[in-house]
Amino acid sequence: MELHGLHIIANTQSARASSTFHAFDPSTGASLEPAFHEATTEEIDFAAQAAHDAFEAFRQTTPEQRAAFLEAIADETLALGDALLDRASAETGHPRARCEAERMRSVNQARLFASFVREGSWVDARIDTAEPDRQPLPKPDVRSLMQPVGPVAVFGASNFPIAISVLGSDTVSAFAAGCPVVVKAHPAHPGTCEIASAAIVAAAVKTGMPEGVFSLVHGKEHACGIELVKHPRIMAAAFTGSLAGGRALFDVANARPRPIPFFAEMGSVNPVFVLPGALAENGEAIARDFVASLTTGVGQFCTNPGLVFGLDSPEWRHFRDMAASHVRSWAPQTMLHAGIHRAYQYGIEERRGRDALALVAESDGEPRPERSEAAGFLFETDAAGLAENPSLYEELFGPVSTLVKCGAPGDLERFAEQLDGSLTASVHGTPDDLKKYSGLLSVLERKAGRLIFNGYPVGLEVCHAMHHGGPYPATCHSHFTSIGTRCIQRFVRPVCYQSWPQEALPAELRDDNPRGIWRLVDGERTRESL
Repeated sequence: MELHGLHIIANTQSARASSTFHAFDPSTGASLEPAFHEATTEEIDFAAQAAHDAFEAFRQTTPEQRAAFLEAIADETLALGDALLDRASAETGHPRARCEAERMRSVNQARLFASFVREGSWVDARIDTAEPDRQPLPKPDVRSLMQPVGPVAVFGASNFPIAISVLGSDTVSAFAAGCPVVVKAHPAHPGTCEIASAAIVAAAVKTGMPEGVFSLVHGKEHACGIELVKHPRIMAAAFTGSLAGGRALFDVANARPRPIPFFAEMGSVNPVFVLPGALAENGEAIARDFVASLTTGVGQFCTNPGLVFGLDSPEWRHFRDMAASHVRSWAPQTMLHAGIHRAYQYGIEERRGRDALALVAESDGEPRPERSEAAGFLFETDAAGLAENPSLYEELFGPVSTLVKCGAPGDLERFAEQLDGSLTASVHGTPDDLKKYSGLLSVLERKAGRLIFNGYPVGLEVCHAMHHGGPYPATCHSHFTSIGTRCIQRFVRPVCYQSWPQEALPAELRDDNPRGIWRLVDGERTRESL
């Protein structure tokens, strides 16, 4: 597939600016063709206006039509073949197998949302029937359900060029809700974004979706994203990336004359607590699998385990030594791009210079900076060192973690209280551990979005029950997830109908329940008609 480097706006190609940029192969530093054009203010306006113009027709599509659109996106994604995989690998340094796994995740989540839309109960239909004879005042007939909010801006993640980008859950959940989408392509993998866009455009044409239901704009400069979030036709935005980038755009969204919801997933430190019983029974396996989790994808996951807590003991020291051995044997690998590599190297050097941090292990292999390679690192500190270095509670993106040896059982709960909001928290323990440390578990329920028992945070299942979110700064809104079918709730709002005639109501609220969905009728869940 030959790339053109142009914006794709309402099924047309556009390039009005003379300013361009290139993607780079992080493993060689070589520039990749073609040049990609910066979006102008006029092009961003064109895309946002086209999405607005498409919204009324798109939100009126039936669930079956939107499901067919999502299934066509899945089919067209597979039809892209090697072009998508080859470009994603070239722009990110991801091995081919990783790119294939991402593609299947995108395909499967599109199909998951298709079935979810067809089933229909996600609209949360609620009906309270009238009581005209109620005293002292009659009760009106009141009904409500979720409706799409309007055009959505999506910002792709640097670490998931396929599965959390153009073809990611932000895009497909917005489509499922009935919202047009404008994607801001990630400047580190613009070619992957362009190829992926072809699948959505082809699916939209095949299923008769309105022009403007999807657009893609490019931009290396921050101004592109800011202009998109500021645009009055954009009604919501979703972002996956750094705390600095997410918070900056969140502030832009809230500074608008009419603020909009901005959903940012910004990563976290993802603490791991290894309790004494588990350490005694299974310390070596925990150490091995912890390092495997730490180094998967060169540590470039928002769920990377950045802090590990445990009680100082012979078992803890053995666990530390085993983890150190696995870190030393891990060979350096290429990071996503030179910018991320530089930030990682800076963070490592800064940690090396702290007196309260002991370097336990680093990869034996020598990383090659010209290939943006990162070595693995493991540090250790104690209560005093953690107090002296509060920045350890912040994410350092890459294959690095810090062990925290605690002097007393109460330290575990105390340190958990000091944690910022996190996407995940993992606990390794036995049934007796869980009873003894119930206070710790109660704290973690307040601190994290996903609690993992005897497992590791990297890797998550895209499913109905998944919650990928957490209290700030992990996300802007801890009520919402960016992965799993609940993420559709970001792009809808409740609309209430009082005393409306049957023929004017949405199908999901009519007495005969023609779609057969689950509804809350006078306080009881039922699929029966009234």
